[in-house]
Amino acid sequence: MAEPAYTRMQVDDRRRQLLELGAQLFARHSYAELSMARIAREAGISKALLYHYFPSKQELFVATLQAAAEDVRARTEPDPALPPAVALANSLDAFLEWVEQNDLAYRKLLESAGSVPEVGALIEEVRDRTSARILEGLGAGVTPQVRAATRAWLWFIDGAILDWLEHRDLDRAELGALLLGSLAGALSAAGAAELLPPPSARQGPRSPSSRSAPRP
Repeated sequence: MAEPAYTRMQVDDRRRQLLELGAQLFARHSYAELSMARIAREAGISKALLYHYFPSKQELFVATLQAAAEDVRARTEPDPALPPAVALANSLDAFLEWVEQNDLAYRKLLESAGSVPEVGALIEEVRDRTSARILEGLGAGVTPQVRAATRAWLWFIDGAILDWLEHRDLDRAELGALLLGSLAGALSAAGAAELLPPPSARQGPRSPSSRSAPRP
């Protein structure tokens, strides 16, 4: 009975390795630039074996996106034991940390959102899920104004992060404070200022690692 379990572990390890390689390749190259033959060469396996795990390039691509989205979801899961505003601040800091560690993939993801339907669909799904989680965490009544403000803030986040990655003249904590302030302003404009208290009433980021790496 031990042999099938061992074989299964090998299969899982191989799939995980291919997903990790796929994420690296799709971050460095456009979808059109890559072929299954090239991916197989990069992986050091035959094209037939690659097709055994992923029947098409599209399926490999979607699987890498889903794995990345799951990683982000797990990292940013709010702590229910914390006050809602503090939990939100910690989740935001965890997301910014992920972006720091995967800046090239993040840029590529946003660049390809308009041209690759799978990317656009995944981003929309993540935004829907994230806005619902924010509203639930803050105890917000879902009025049209509050819903629109929260969803618009998620678009604002992407623009601010791209500016941050380009200029690197803010540290992560400063960017997080800016983003939380913008959400507070959006909620205030939506008539729900009480949902996010002023910064003086919140705690700081969850760890001293919130500062960006030294600038070049």
